[in-house]
Amino acid sequence: MTVRIYLARPLPGVVGETRRVVHLFPYPTDDVMPSRLVALCGTDFGPGELEMIDGPSGMPCVSCLRNSPTPDEVEG
Repeated sequence: MTVRIYLARPLPGVVGETRRVVHLFPYPTDDVMPSRLVALCGTDFGPGELEMIDGPSGMPCVSCLRNSPTPDEVEG
């Protein structure tokens, strides 16, 4: 099984600078982008509130990391 996750963080001004952490988002399974995106930590964002990140950089959201699938869950 392949798990597709993308990375994004709130744009400046959406949250305070110390809360601009990189969140993990499950890739939509039907290739249709929902109106609001919900990170693995449960935080949701609307249009124009996120900047996409190409790779790991910046401070990660610890709750997103905690809720991300483990290798055992992906293989099973």
